[in-house]
Amino acid sequence: MLREIDCNLWVVEQPFKYFGLEVGTRMTLVRLGTGDLVAISPIKIDPATIEQIALLGEVKYIIAPNLYHHLFIQNFQFIYPQAQLWATSSLAKKRPDLVIDIPIAERQNSMFDGEIDCLLFDGFQTLFLNGYTPLNEYVFCHQSSRTLILTDTAFYFDESFVPLTQLIAKLTGGYKLLRPSPLEKLATRDKQAVKKAVDRVLEWDFDRVIVAHGSIVETNGKEQFKSGYDWFLNT
Repeated sequence: MLREIDCNLWVVEQPFKYFGLEVGTRMTLVRLGTGDLVAISPIKIDPATIEQIALLGEVKYIIAPNLYHHLFIQNFQFIYPQAQLWATSSLAKKRPDLVIDIPIAERQNSMFDGEIDCLLFDGFQTLFLNGYTPLNEYVFCHQSSRTLILTDTAFYFDESFVPLTQLIAKLTGGYKLLRPSPLEKLATRDKQAVKKAVDRVLEWDFDRVIVAHGSIVETNGKEQFKSGYDWFLNT
């Protein structure tokens, strides 16, 4: 169901397992000054949620922020055929079945009249079944609510998750900490590119951090993000 986070900012959440581990997943909805809605990292939504979203405005933009959060895009496009799909680079090659209207790279410097800041988090990779793979992830900052919106560049697991997820987070040093997982730390080679991306993110004015997997960090998000990437870059 839809959950209001701040003025013109909502999330929708659902269970999701990664390699058998319950990590949850989350879509973020932003209402622009025009009244149009932006859906970042769509998930599978039910009829009740569709009705709730309709009361907020019209979904005009669907954003696929990286090369992994595309599983529910096609279904979302079916529900909102009037919406434009903005996608990260290389997704067209990975998902030729999707109709992509605009590469995010073409609009990242002037996204929605400056209401949302956007940045390619360059150099960041993850470890998957086929080896080290780039995420090609764009991260966002909703200026009016001072909210950083991430997908797979950081996670935050706390007591709201099942015991097994909490245990794994504790064993890997990520329990109640906003940081990338050890998989990304192992896979990422170009840490200078990541450092540049981190420095640019830290130039943004944000306090809250919404992640796609884990709990929302409501306060002190900038300090926690910096600390999480100090661990990633310096140890």
